[in-house]
Amino acid sequence: MTSGEPRGEAPAGLVFAVDVPGLEAAGDAVRAVAGAVDMIKVGLELFVEAGPAAVRLGDAAQKPVFLDLKLHDIPETVDRAVARAAGLGAKMLTVHASGGRAMLERAAWRAAKEQTGLVIAAVTVLTSLDGGDLLRAGVEGGVDAHVLRLARLAWDAGVRAFVCSPREVAALRGAFGEEAVLVTPGIRPSSASVSTDDQKRVATAREAVLDGADWLVVGRPLRDSVDPGATAASLRAEIVDARREAARR
Repeated sequence: MTSGEPRGEAPAGLVFAVDVPGLEAAGDAVRAVAGAVDMIKVGLELFVEAGPAAVRLGDAAQKPVFLDLKLHDIPETVDRAVARAAGLGAKMLTVHASGGRAMLERAAWRAAKEQTGLVIAAVTVLTSLDGGDLLRAGVEGGVDAHVLRLARLAWDAGVRAFVCSPREVAALRGAFGEEAVLVTPGIRPSSASVSTDDQKRVATAREAVLDGADWLVVGRPLRDSVDPGATAASLRAEIVDARREAARR
């Protein structure tokens, strides 16, 4: 699986994180923004509540599904979970890069073996963490160094997609070039003042695109908007404009 496939599916790259409880509410939320987004992200809350039915939200909206389960377990267990995710039709699945090389290799191998187009994306450092959090966990050198260290581990294991905050996008693009697929949560609209909530490393959509992000994940700014459809359309326009700006550079 090359980096070209996901980019080809979504020229803008706007991902809606469907972080709502319950399948009915999730369906309503997806329908409200479906015209402007390129992918649907199903996370832990919804998957625990609804299971495989949550992945089928993508079929109804005719959008690929990003299954954000952040797998982190022994290689055999992750291997089997990747096979199940491929069988559900997910197009992207997250695993923690900190799970180690053997786990990452098995995840990448299984995804390729299933031949469904499933992309394994390695989560580097959660956007809710900063350098102080890492230091308290015994990780020295700061966030930037640790993100790059984990990404290199995953790259050497055969993974070509990475989840990082917008702050680290430029460094990863510089390290791995155009083959890497970079997925960035922590995206906030430029047009409004939105709380960062529990995410410490955030940026605007324009900033993330100019630094090299492929997929931009947006949850609360859409979910909590008075008019999610209009907010999604505005974000999409911002992303498209930023991609044009980047192309001119």
